[in-house]
Amino acid sequence: MARHLITSAIPYINGIKHLGNLVGSQLPADLYARYLRARGHEVLYLCATDEHGTPAELAAAKAGKPVADYCAEMHEVQAEIAKGFRLSFDHFGRSSSEQNKRLTQHFAKVLDERGLIREVSETQMYSKADGRFLPDRYIEGTCPACGFESARGDQCDNCTKQLDPVDLINPHSTISGSTDLEMRETKHLYLRQSAMKDQIEEWIDTREGWPILTTSIAKKWLNDGDGLQDRGITRDLDWGVPVQKGDDPWPGMEGKVFYVWFDAPIEYIACGQEWVDAGKGTDWERWWRTDKGADDVRYTQFMGKDNVPFHTLSFPVTILGSGEPWKLVDYIKSFNYLNYDGGQFSTSRGRGVFMDQALEILPADYWRWWLLANVPETSDAEFTWENFQHGVNKDLADVLGNFASRVTKFCRSKFSEAVPQGGEQGPRELQLIADLTAKVREYEAHMEAIEIRKAAAALRGAWVLGNEYLQEVAPWSTLKEDPAQAAMQIRLALNLIRLYAVISAPFIPDACADLLKAMQTEDDSWPTDVAAALTLLPAGHAFTVPDVTFRKITDDERAEWQQRFAGKRD
Repeated sequence: MARHLITSAIPYINGIKHLGNLVGSQLPADLYARYLRARGHEVLYLCATDEHGTPAELAAAKAGKPVADYCAEMHEVQAEIAKGFRLSFDHFGRSSSEQNKRLTQHFAKVLDERGLIREVSETQMYSKADGRFLPDRYIEGTCPACGFESARGDQCDNCTKQLDPVDLINPHSTISGSTDLEMRETKHLYLRQSAMKDQIEEWIDTREGWPILTTSIAKKWLNDGDGLQDRGITRDLDWGVPVQKGDDPWPGMEGKVFYVWFDAPIEYIACGQEWVDAGKGTDWERWWRTDKGADDVRYTQFMGKDNVPFHTLSFPVTILGSGEPWKLVDYIKSFNYLNYDGGQFSTSRGRGVFMDQALEILPADYWRWWLLANVPETSDAEFTWENFQHGVNKDLADVLGNFASRVTKFCRSKFSEAVPQGGEQGPRELQLIADLTAKVREYEAHMEAIEIRKAAAALRGAWVLGNEYLQEVAPWSTLKEDPAQAAMQIRLALNLIRLYAVISAPFIPDACADLLKAMQTEDDSWPTDVAAALTLLPAGHAFTVPDVTFRKITDDERAEWQQRFAGKRD
């Protein structure tokens, strides 16, 4: 048994996320956590909401609520949706927690003591009408590149050009609408990432087997242009972790908060303390500090490719720069983007399926299976309703669901609602066991390597083997000539339902729990010995015929959903 620490990129607090966000971090992390638990490993899977920064303030203002109240409400919303998708977090924390506040201030103090923080005087946009400095997202104007009239101070959403507020034509405050803006001098703290470049590069080179996507992005940021740059870690905002050196004030930084990119990753660690303080666990330090036992932990992070620079460079600068014995990530599983039906998901245009809407339409397992089987590992992927319908109907309904239904209904009709005795297994059964053993071992190998699409294909291959066996031996025909042999075939097939439920549970936990319940067993032991696993339900063991495990998606439903979620077209 090994110990595994797993974190997925923490979702931002401003609204409900779409399916692309789900498949880019939380869902594959949950799959891996469930698989490792099923194999008997000790797992701590942590996630949280990312609650600081300008988007939170803007979203709260739009909702007409104090930002703290808005974040508390949205945390509950996101937590409930996560439960709906059966995301098995050991704790779902909050970056605005007192634990994260204290830990962020601690890191700032230590980094300053080690000479890795410097003060910088710079000029930023100031709104006289609002009486405050305006961070990038509080400023909008016309993009100088494409003419888009609602470009933000950091980026144009239309042409994606990176911008500074001074680049905008006719800039205005998004708070008051005022155009009475001027550049004023202000002081901020910068993390001296450049001083850590060689150490970070050496650390990255020691990570084994990282995905090409992860290492290529990290190396690009390290070596392109001027290399790893110092980065501001404070902002002129009201909402956030107050800038302090531990418990002490930071002269000249009064009224400022730490930049969200600095405190958000620290929440991974603070979330462990929240887990303990919530009474869910004990001794979070044995997971996070190598001087407290975390040296034998394997730490895996899951994230979309846009988060890779912060997790391969900036957060490691914080951890390594502190000089303290914190656990560093061992493996970063990064993902490309999931696009929607020929374009992108868009909140503003109502385009694409969002997590709450998905659960209104179909149970979680339908989404979990398709998203994981099509996860954008090596390139961007695309959600289309045709592919989704085909994947659900062919994989879940026709292969797995149909097998369970046919076997149990046939047994009830021709024998009883109990496992029949039957005769001895023959060459065809031994071949099935050998083929299943090979396929289960293949599935395990892909899961250990976090090759999710390959793991899904191997799992489906195991389901197919059972269907092919059933079609070939045709117990409904065998019954007429050799009832004992037909009984043996059905006994094997009933045990195969239990085996499928066990190995498929990381992907589709609800359906598998229902299948185990129908088989009237709580034995979810992993089939390390497939032959032995196919004898666990003995003759005479009672079962019930399960309800329809997966129903098919109709053409009318597909057409309706396609129209409903098409959104506004430009």
